[in-house]
Amino acid sequence: MLAGNTAYELPGDFESIATVTVGATAVDYIDFTSIPSTYKHLQLRWLLRSSRSGATADGVSLIFNSDTASYPRHYILGDGSSAAAYAEDSSAGNTGMVFRAATGAAAGASMFAAGIIDILDYANTSKYKTARNLAGYDLNGSGQVILNSGLWQSTSAITSIRVQSSTLGDFVQYSHAALYGIKGA
Repeated sequence: MLAGNTAYELPGDFESIATVTVGATAVDYIDFTSIPSTYKHLQLRWLLRSSRSGATADGVSLIFNSDTASYPRHYILGDGSSAAAYAEDSSAGNTGMVFRAATGAAAGASMFAAGIIDILDYANTSKYKTARNLAGYDLNGSGQVILNSGLWQSTSAITSIRVQSSTLGDFVQYSHAALYGIKGA
């Protein structure tokens, strides 16, 4: 760090807000509520597996402040042999901001997808909210790495986040999500 420069993030700049680990009974969703407005950004980290049958992968929907409208998004993914890009506007009919970031029931036993989402300027009431996600999963030689971005077209501060399967499968035992506040300039 340069002397006198406070723009860099330091290890103490991340503070745990809440952590959820799914127990023996699968759950429809994971909720983070009463999110304080005292941070610059939020970061959501997860290891997720859904009960979606017949699929090795599942999408994850983020729903901010109970707003179930479809949020515009983009993604780029690669599987080691090919790449794809996709864009979706708010008329797609999805619930929330969809990211491709969970394994499904057809993935090998105990295989979970990992993901990190940064939700930028979440408490700023003068601008729309953007999120960026890096996620992926390995299925013993196959799998995907995915880079997503999304936009919540609201100037409201984010005070709650629901994480759910985009196909409405359940998150199974040992699925884990943690929300962090990021301090900063």
